[in-house]
Amino acid sequence: MKVLHQLLRPYIREASALVVGVIIFQLAQSFASLLLPTLNADIIDQGVVVGDIPYIWKMGGVMLAVTLIQVSCAITAAYFGARLAMGIGRDLRAALFHHVVDFSQQEVSEFGAASLITRNTNDVQQVQMLVQASSTLMVSAPMLAIGGVVMALRQDAQLSWLLLVTIPVMLVCVSAIVIKMVPAYKVMQRRIDRLNQIMREQLAGLRVIRAFVREENEYARFYRASSEVADVGVRAGNIMAFMFPAIMLVMNVSSVAVIWFGGRLIDTGATQIGTLFAFLQYLLQILIGVMLASFMFVMIPRAAVCAARIRDVLKTEPTVSAPTRAITQLSDRGEVCFHQVEFAYPGAAHPVLHDISFTITPGKTTAIIGATGAGKTTLVGLVARLFDATGGQITFAGRDIRQLDPDTLWDHIGLVPQRAFLFSGTIATNLRYGNLDASDAELWQALEVAQAADFVAALPGQLDAGINQGGTNVSGGQRQRLAIARALVKNPSLYIFDDAFSALDMATDAALQAALRAHHPNASRLIVAQRISSIRDAEQIVVLDGGTIVGCGSHDQLVAQCATYREILASQQHAQVGA
Repeated sequence: MKVLHQLLRPYIREASALVVGVIIFQLAQSFASLLLPTLNADIIDQGVVVGDIPYIWKMGGVMLAVTLIQVSCAITAAYFGARLAMGIGRDLRAALFHHVVDFSQQEVSEFGAASLITRNTNDVQQVQMLVQASSTLMVSAPMLAIGGVVMALRQDAQLSWLLLVTIPVMLVCVSAIVIKMVPAYKVMQRRIDRLNQIMREQLAGLRVIRAFVREENEYARFYRASSEVADVGVRAGNIMAFMFPAIMLVMNVSSVAVIWFGGRLIDTGATQIGTLFAFLQYLLQILIGVMLASFMFVMIPRAAVCAARIRDVLKTEPTVSAPTRAITQLSDRGEVCFHQVEFAYPGAAHPVLHDISFTITPGKTTAIIGATGAGKTTLVGLVARLFDATGGQITFAGRDIRQLDPDTLWDHIGLVPQRAFLFSGTIATNLRYGNLDASDAELWQALEVAQAADFVAALPGQLDAGINQGGTNVSGGQRQRLAIARALVKNPSLYIFDDAFSALDMATDAALQAALRAHHPNASRLIVAQRISSIRDAEQIVVLDGGTIVGCGSHDQLVAQCATYREILASQQHAQVGA
């Protein structure tokens, strides 16, 4: 409950008007409900028993009016409660989304994409359902229970000892069941995370699954994960299933006891028939109030687990964030300097990069090459500040990038990642992702430089041609060229191509780089490549091996001075001859 209170407190304050409305109308509904048994007792004792028909009609009309008020207040309270719950759910999802967007790659990896999706969907839904149930029952349930006790004592104090027995018994039953359910719900949310993870893997790797004919194995893996969720759900359901029979048993035994002992009192003349029926109705209202509260008690354990998971995300501070006095103005010089930079992933025994020092010069092309696992993509991530260096310093336009506002830094960088990703929409909406004000002429110019204008012109609709999520309706080379064009439309001072030419043939690769130099001569260009043919014309080539620089210079200089570079060159020439 403490976690739920901490999580929901700011949203409840913002929606205070709705909360007040819910409370007012639930109070009115509860008063009406508590009044009805007394009116019913008066009709029986003063109307039915003595045969006073006009009194029966009169009090019947009053009961009908009170019932209409009760129904109207219940509907209004439910309306306000639904608006409150939906608003809190909307705001929680928005807060989670905006916070996760600010995460660096480190935080995303710690939580896992599947878990973050579950927390923003299923977990928020569980909290939202509790808020909605609470909005409907948070006033009426205790009012029915407490008010029922008061009204029952007012009707007949001689039967009040029954309340001292039935209410504690019911509370003990509900509490024992709720305590048993908490561990089951914790396990359930973790297993839902796992199910989401497997589902995302299978959708993303569908081609690989089919290529290796692993459909049956993946089906079995998904079935096991789904069965684990079902098993814990059944276990929680079995525990919860004891609640309602226990409540009904207590209610029915209590009703029999009231009629048994009340009948004896009527026989001795100590009470009246109407009073007995009113007491019975109040007892049922008390037990119904406890039962309604038990609905919330059933939802609280799971919602509390989900609230803790949501709170964990919201309390996690991004490792990449703007300093207190962030620099928001930068020159257009895309000069980047590495000064003895070191980087180690959290928990790693050894750094991935160490003692990295070189400069990316404006108007020049700097290329990074090295064996798989040498740290090329990690180095690119440090420039784009997807994560921060653990040692040394990186400067952009003469300023330490950790002192820059992240948005300011990213505004000056055009990144084409290793895995080109396109968003659902059209070619135009994808190209304008970095510059919403770009004209069609600028889009076509970027496509020309990226060697993509010909195939876009051949598409139905051209710039308005549709793109599926991830760009799955275009080829890998087309997707990569569109991603390059998207970065060109942004027109930044530094271009970063993280193995962005791997899906291009050599002729297209050469034409693209020549066009890039001609159309953006003042921009800095950082290229991560696997093929030496893609970077041999670069003014500066940095060779990485084992996370450190083993060579830096032009192609000719490295051929003469760097053994690692010569090995890479020889292996690629041998592969070309063999092909």
